[in-house]
Amino acid sequence: MLFCNDIKRYLDVCGARVVALFCPLADEPLITGLADELAGRILVAVPRVEGNIMRFYVYDSSNMQIGSFGISEPVGDVPLEPEDIDLMIVPGVVFTADGSRMGRGKGFYDKYMSQPGFRAMKIGICYAEQVVGNLPLESHDVKMDCVIYH
Repeated sequence: MLFCNDIKRYLDVCGARVVALFCPLADEPLITGLADELAGRILVAVPRVEGNIMRFYVYDSSNMQIGSFGISEPVGDVPLEPEDIDLMIVPGVVFTADGSRMGRGKGFYDKYMSQPGFRAMKIGICYAEQVVGNLPLESHDVKMDCVIYH
């Protein structure tokens, strides 16, 4: 619940109209109910992996299915454009407090956030034990604007 409250505070401060969330794996922060809570106020998008790319679709709790990696994914037909997203909540395996991030190795988020037109504020989210002092960065790694951890 702490994570959800933090995210809602960022939404209020930045005035985001479109937020991209994720459907968590078992070891990621539980933000599952947040999409339903926000869907009435703002446009919520969640990712779907399609081959080696990831796209974001409008969240609709009645139109989800288990997809890649056993994660709940949207069934939608028309993905959002990267420039449509105002705020993106990003999971990761490890973060640094200054925003460096290590994902699960496929590069889905780094590729998405590197697309032309992508301008969203990027917030990494993790448990306190996932924050380390230093991470080696590669040229394609995208840093977070901030990291929320508990």
